[in-house]
Amino acid sequence: MWRDHLTEIIIFTFLFLLVSAMGFVAARWRAPRDMAHLDEWGLGGRSFGGWITWFLVGGDLYTAYTFVAVPALIFGAGALGFYAVPYTIVIYPLVFLVLCRLWSVSHRHGFVTPADFVRNRFDSPILALLIAITGIVATMPYIALQLVGIEAVLKTMGVTGDNAFARHLPIIIAFAILAAYTYQSGLRAPALIAFVKDSLIYIVILVAVIYLPYKLGGWGEIFDAADAKFKASPAPGDGILLNANNQLQYVTLAFGSALALFLYPHSITGVLASRNRDVIKRNMSALPAYSLLLGLIALLGFMAIAAGVKPLPGAKAGSVDGNTVVPLLFDSQFPDWFAGVAYAAIGIGALVPAAIMSIAAANLFTRNIYKEYLKRDASPAQEANVSKITSLVVKVGAVACIVFLDPQFSIDLQLIGGVIILQTLPAVALGLYTRWFHRGALIAGWVAGMGLGMWMLYQIGNPATGKKHFAGSAFPLEKFGFDTQKTIYVGIVAVLVNLAVAALLTLVLRAAKVAEGVDGTTPDDYFADEGDPRVTPGVERDADAAPEPVA
Repeated sequence: MWRDHLTEIIIFTFLFLLVSAMGFVAARWRAPRDMAHLDEWGLGGRSFGGWITWFLVGGDLYTAYTFVAVPALIFGAGALGFYAVPYTIVIYPLVFLVLCRLWSVSHRHGFVTPADFVRNRFDSPILALLIAITGIVATMPYIALQLVGIEAVLKTMGVTGDNAFARHLPIIIAFAILAAYTYQSGLRAPALIAFVKDSLIYIVILVAVIYLPYKLGGWGEIFDAADAKFKASPAPGDGILLNANNQLQYVTLAFGSALALFLYPHSITGVLASRNRDVIKRNMSALPAYSLLLGLIALLGFMAIAAGVKPLPGAKAGSVDGNTVVPLLFDSQFPDWFAGVAYAAIGIGALVPAAIMSIAAANLFTRNIYKEYLKRDASPAQEANVSKITSLVVKVGAVACIVFLDPQFSIDLQLIGGVIILQTLPAVALGLYTRWFHRGALIAGWVAGMGLGMWMLYQIGNPATGKKHFAGSAFPLEKFGFDTQKTIYVGIVAVLVNLAVAALLTLVLRAAKVAEGVDGTTPDDYFADEGDPRVTPGVERDADAAPEPVA
């Protein structure tokens, strides 16, 4: 009953309302020139320095779902859940090579989205449209999953009703508040709130990894308890060590997730809001500190086993809600007031990424669908207004996913989202270094990779949950004719096919002398820095014109 968690509810509500107030105040933070412009509303004026970017990007990538799902995966499946730790380490050197160039060319031309860059680089509105649609589709379930984190906390505090509407009412109210201050303040709202969110998370996790091992008898007892659990119930996890059949899945999932993470529109939005290239460079060297935090968060799954945590019942009869593992661990091991702070950290951890994701999806729609196909002469003020309205629609769609779909289905959709967004890698990431690929070949590669990826995902079932299709991203190699029980991450296979088709068809189209379009960028665009002159946003520069001087 909620009355047993009154202290936790009061603290959670107070901190939630505090950051909501900060979200509304953010509209006047850092004195925006004109909020009726995507540069200001959607990118914070492209003026964020090192500290703000560090908190914003970190808060964007490490979400509420991360805080509840990674430990829950380790609680239920064991060592495979640690894939999230190496992939967040591998990613930063890769991103360092790509995002500095994307920032520079976007700064020079006024690009707001990755699809803007693709449109200009390959002179292909169709390819840009595919990139925009891919980004929006991949982002939607990610926003919905932030609600899963909040819902797990509310369920633990007993804030649930007897019917579907009463059960989801607190989440609907929370996202209505989020929608209101995001509409008013744009990217400045999550940037300001990220300071509070990340500070709370660091405090909670550091206290947990010091206090809980002491209370539970030490790390030896924790690992022994986890080992005993997995030995007694071997399916479907690995135990505290990875088994041979899951090693290929572990490697490909970690590497594929690393490639996908900074292709998501919300990740790119946080980077494009940076003031200059040096801000990005410093952040790529400092952001691995979050990976240390993630490793500590992951260990909460083993601590929950040692503490004897039993997940709350799930939506379906006989099922359990693994996402409640971490909230229940804090509820059982800490005083009510500290559990309330931890719940607030998870809840606020949903607001920052959900806001950035909705803004990024809205920017894609506005710049690459509305302006390209519906109103080519849209003014900056009209663009900003359409983006604001679209961000509201995106949030409503995310809430609908939780209200009308089984949350477990939404979690599976997130795995599908990673496979989907990976298909933009050839055009976006490789396009920053080379224009060798033909625009027609990139479109064909996207179709091939997306088609194969969807077919592979359709073949994946889960007997434990009764789902026959789209029940994860680990594809059994035996379905390809291999005599093995090993699995592989669908996204890696799909993007490799994407690249192969794009490369082969490029050779064919070149031999046939099919027109390739005009590259709207010049080599020096990819090294431009703060203070360089910039073309008016939305207006392409003549590719034959002399390069603009570099300051």
